[in-house]
Amino acid sequence: MISMHTTLAKQIRRTAAIAAVSLLCAYSPAAVMAQRVLLDRIVAVVDDDVVLQSELDRRMAEARGNAERAGMPIPPEAQFRDEILELLIIENLQLQLADRVSIRFDDDTINRVLNNMATNNNMSFEQYVATLEDNGVYLQTRDEVRRQMTLQELQRGMVNRRITITDQEIENFLNSETGRAVMAPDFLVNDMIIPTSESDSPEEIARRRKVAADIVARVRDGALFNDAASAAQQSSGIQLEGSSLGWRKAAQLPTLFADIVAEMEIGDIEGPIQAGNGFHVLSLADKRGGTDQIVDQTNLRHIMLAPNEIRDEAQTKAAIESLRAQIEAGADFAALARQNSDDAASVVGGGDLDWINKGGMPPEMEVIIDSLEIGEVSEPFRTNTGWHIAEVLDRRQTDLSAQYSRSQAENALRNRKFDLELENWILEIREEAFVELVD
Repeated sequence: MISMHTTLAKQIRRTAAIAAVSLLCAYSPAAVMAQRVLLDRIVAVVDDDVVLQSELDRRMAEARGNAERAGMPIPPEAQFRDEILELLIIENLQLQLADRVSIRFDDDTINRVLNNMATNNNMSFEQYVATLEDNGVYLQTRDEVRRQMTLQELQRGMVNRRITITDQEIENFLNSETGRAVMAPDFLVNDMIIPTSESDSPEEIARRRKVAADIVARVRDGALFNDAASAAQQSSGIQLEGSSLGWRKAAQLPTLFADIVAEMEIGDIEGPIQAGNGFHVLSLADKRGGTDQIVDQTNLRHIMLAPNEIRDEAQTKAAIESLRAQIEAGADFAALARQNSDDAASVVGGGDLDWINKGGMPPEMEVIIDSLEIGEVSEPFRTNTGWHIAEVLDRRQTDLSAQYSRSQAENALRNRKFDLELENWILEIREEAFVELVD
């Protein structure tokens, strides 16, 4: 349904929108052609912006191509056009709103996304860009990435603040069968099979069981899983069958394996496990999720100095080295931090960063901190925020299982509500918008 304002308001908006695209009309040189050439036309006025025929044509062509590749039927032409135009109107409204709330992504951010896309296509960034340029879609791809990121950021911000998750909802979810299934860990299991058949003699069955046991013994003695399997295959002459079972929850594994895998730690190996097709040897390559979260934490303090208009890089490094020398000579770390540190978040506390979880620091900082003993002050080191010296005050392991479970439950509940709330929000902004279709 198109929102209708007063006739005067409609006329003002339409006039402004048409004026905004007046540059799309051009005059050819008089010697060649004396009449104006129309390069594009408006198909819809959307608040303070417009949808152009060229946009509609391009998006219809893309949708048609995607449907054909997926083997999906395409609606009748008039219906198809109306549906794509409505999508463009909704998108236009969101992009206008994103601009008003200053959601923007710079070129470096777009380049990082393109670099990830290149990696997924087994290409370097330069190779990927060259391929896009060769196909004439480089600028179009950058614009599409920027557009999608902008829409996602806007939707995440606008919709999440409309969603409320209560403590009771979290408790109910954690105690439900669905909740227990969602919260269960995922396992990445490698499975090596030493095959047997019904025609094998008892002696051959025993020999193949021994091959499986030898693989387990080799790995437990320090050999890599694949190396142990290769050596066993070569020495026994038996063709082994290896595969990854992929990421699965214990309940999704074969019943014979489920209880065994649930008790394994990363790097563990178990076997031989006899099944109808042979002896299995299982290796747990990785594990993720679950509610058991024992976290390594470090309590540290630091002093940070950042280069500025009156202190260049070399002077900043010299200043942080001087502060470290003062601490080594007996000066109070906290007092120097309060007097000198550029880290506004920790300066009042004498540079104290409190307890930080493993993985909670910039990688280059974490490498330095991990190498320090308790009470040791680091050599000066550089991060993207400036020069630092740091001191480890203490280390501990903390059980964050309860907090983690509640956080994961809240995320799961939020994800379940998000799509419905997104649909409601889009309906609202569409109803409130001024939209006029141009025939």
